[in-house]
Amino acid sequence: MTTRYVLAAGAWMVLTLLQPGSSAGPAQAQPAPALTGQVTSAEEGLMEGVLVSVKKVGSTITTTVVTDAQGRYRFPGPRLTPGPYAFSVRAVGYELEGRRIADVGANGPVTADLRLRKTQDLAAQLTNAEWLASMPGTEDQKKVLLGCVQCHTLERTVRSTHDAAGFLKVQQRMGTYVNQSTPLHIQVRRAERLLEMRGEERQRARQALAEFLSTVNLKGGSTWPYELKTLPRPTGRGTRVVITEYDLPRATIQPHDVIVDPDGIAWYCNFGEQTLGKLDPRTGRVTEYRVPELKPGFPTGALSVRFDRDSNLWLGMMFQGGIAKFDRKKETFSTWSLPPEVNRDMTQVNMTSPSSSHVDGKVWTNNNGFAAVHRLDLASGKFETWEPFREGVAKGRNHNIYDVIADSKNNVYFTDFSNEHIGRIDGKTGVLTLFTIPTPRSAPRRAQMDASDRLWFAEYRGNKIGMFDTRTEAFTEWTAPRPWSQPYDVQLDKHGEAWTGSMLNDRVLRLDTKTGAFTEYLLPRSTNIRRVFVDSSTTPVAFWVGSNHGASIVKLEPLD
Repeated sequence: MTTRYVLAAGAWMVLTLLQPGSSAGPAQAQPAPALTGQVTSAEEGLMEGVLVSVKKVGSTITTTVVTDAQGRYRFPGPRLTPGPYAFSVRAVGYELEGRRIADVGANGPVTADLRLRKTQDLAAQLTNAEWLASMPGTEDQKKVLLGCVQCHTLERTVRSTHDAAGFLKVQQRMGTYVNQSTPLHIQVRRAERLLEMRGEERQRARQALAEFLSTVNLKGGSTWPYELKTLPRPTGRGTRVVITEYDLPRATIQPHDVIVDPDGIAWYCNFGEQTLGKLDPRTGRVTEYRVPELKPGFPTGALSVRFDRDSNLWLGMMFQGGIAKFDRKKETFSTWSLPPEVNRDMTQVNMTSPSSSHVDGKVWTNNNGFAAVHRLDLASGKFETWEPFREGVAKGRNHNIYDVIADSKNNVYFTDFSNEHIGRIDGKTGVLTLFTIPTPRSAPRRAQMDASDRLWFAEYRGNKIGMFDTRTEAFTEWTAPRPWSQPYDVQLDKHGEAWTGSMLNDRVLRLDTKTGAFTEYLLPRSTNIRRVFVDSSTTPVAFWVGSNHGASIVKLEPLD
């Protein structure tokens, strides 16, 4: 039986609003904004690229727009219902002068100009990417930290006062935590993953990292021994956007994947807890469904959620050692556990690929615990297993099968996150083929298959978007416009533009694949972007992502 419970919007958050908003300047007639104004500072005057957010008292929904070249912001009329709204801003190096409230009425636009002042604590505003750009060290030294940001910010690291010995103890402790751990919800591994560094090699790597970290934190005093560097604010096309953020009911909810069904309802998997959630964007109402627990006492949470052809949802159940299907109409779960010989303590079922299961009645999945690919026969309930790298272990290369993605014929492709491989398993013959991405050690991560059977994937360590044409077997790559963007996932929209996001800099990238031009959008707060989703049923398209460390769901709507 499915357990369902509905959580009331707004019950857990209270806003204190102190100061009424000013009213100055002409209203815009076409289209009529509900709220408008200009943003200025003593240092810059009119400020472009400032994110201005408003949240109605008692609401769980925040709306954000970005100032244009004249420093003006405009909230479209239909976005805001009448009532009092509290302001917040994002502009690195600045903060809002005083607290502001604007009373939006039903009889025309309200104007409220905002004044910003220099922040007293720049370090508290830096993204992970800005910390990496600021700290000294080689690119290889800094890239080691790309494995840390999935659990916490680098601010926690650089504000510490550990010496090298202290950092060694921290690494040993953190090495016992599962991937979905955060400072709010720590879970412990039952066993180490196979095909990873062991023994002296791992100890040397940990020692080198400990020594490096002790040179970039506050071990030696109250200030950092290097200049803090910031990224520029959005400009031009990157300012023409409306962003809506929906708060989830508990701070411990981690919406790792967010996808939107044909009815416009957003679904999310909870990375750290045993629930599947859905959000009605029209009301902000959240409903949660309790996911069955297959291995009591093991870490909980699901990493991925994907649709099959009928828009039922499939979950990779991580350390629960299985996969789950949620029937949207019946609101019930079906689950399949891996067989005992591959369902070990380190078993970690990250992904499922059900999109083409209607072709042959089979669903692909992976086992990140020991670099395996599994295929479930839905009729018999039996699994097949491939271990592509079993013979390569002796050669000293680590392997990590991260994602599995089926093409239209239900052949499966997988990403080797530890290296630079895209693998293919023929659905009929079982034959395995490896293809080498042009960029070495690029760490292909999440991927999506488009309607033309082209595989779009993120090169996390390569800082690139990649595309593999499965028919011509040719690769194309696009480098992200900024260092330390580190794309996590990629999805193609109906116009042939590719979208991705970053765990490091809170920025969404929109790539015109014909021209190679990128548009960059900044999100209103630290978001830790993972899986990305583009709803091509809307005009313009809508980009969706979960704030995996912020317990919210974010919808980004470009205005062109």
